[in-house]
Amino acid sequence: QRPWGGMRWWQLFDVVVVSACKPDFFTETRRPLYSVATADGMLREALRMELGGQYAGGNARMVEKVTRCRGEEFLYVGDHIFTDVNMAKRCLSWRTCMILQELEQEVVGLDQGREEGQQLRALMSRRDEYAALRCHVRSELQRRRAQRDDGGGGICGGDGDGGSGGGTPSEWEVSAVASEERLREAIEACEAQIQPMVETEGAHVNRYWGYLSRAGWADKSHLMRQIEKYADIYTSRISNLLAYTAYFRFTASPQSLQHDVPHAHLKVRSAATGSGDIPRVSPRSET
Repeated sequence: QRPWGGMRWWQLFDVVVVSACKPDFFTETRRPLYSVATADGMLREALRMELGGQYAGGNARMVEKVTRCRGEEFLYVGDHIFTDVNMAKRCLSWRTCMILQELEQEVVGLDQGREEGQQLRALMSRRDEYAALRCHVRSELQRRRAQRDDGGGGICGGDGDGGSGGGTPSEWEVSAVASEERLREAIEACEAQIQPMVETEGAHVNRYWGYLSRAGWADKSHLMRQIEKYADIYTSRISNLLAYTAYFRFTASPQSLQHDVPHAHLKVRSAATGSGDIPRVSPRSET
């Protein structure tokens, strides 16, 4: 059976080029051009390409001349990040589409791991709240011990706790030391849960490498950085473009930076001096 009204596959294209020898095909290097003269593949030397022809060899500039298109007027579709997408973009400034078949499994895997990812983010957020409060308690202990020191000298102590100071510790200091120890234990408990979750994240996609698109928990993989740099669009298979016309314009989502995304900053409220309360922490959303 022949789809497309009985047309053969090569009749779907203005020009067919085989034995292109990529990536040299995209450079300015002059390479011999042959036309396919017979059905069994006999070649005949040619000087230029013509519409409807079938060729072996040549280079990308010949394709530009015969189609009367240049640069961004082309959309080059390839499945190799270097010999296809990288070279077409870098040497000719063609628009590029990367075919990544593994993307389908990646999307399914990301959806399956979404709930675990949310749990991991919640644990990290809780750990950061505990850490922020502990830092504030330790700093306040340093300040009060320094004030209690004979002569009101500067902050001392080798481990960041400000030393023991002189005189008798106040009730607030005793309570703060106990609270600081409980916060340290809470942070360690969070870390004990976070570490194995980070190590096994994405294992349902690949037990050795995890997600294809990530390197660790928060970074993109080198492959995804290369795709972002050289591919204008990427998809799992070329048939996904059947839903669009040749005139459709694809637009990218804005690339966010860390300062673009709203963050939950931790606002520590200090109790009034001498109140006997330990400082508390509350999330505050800011941009």
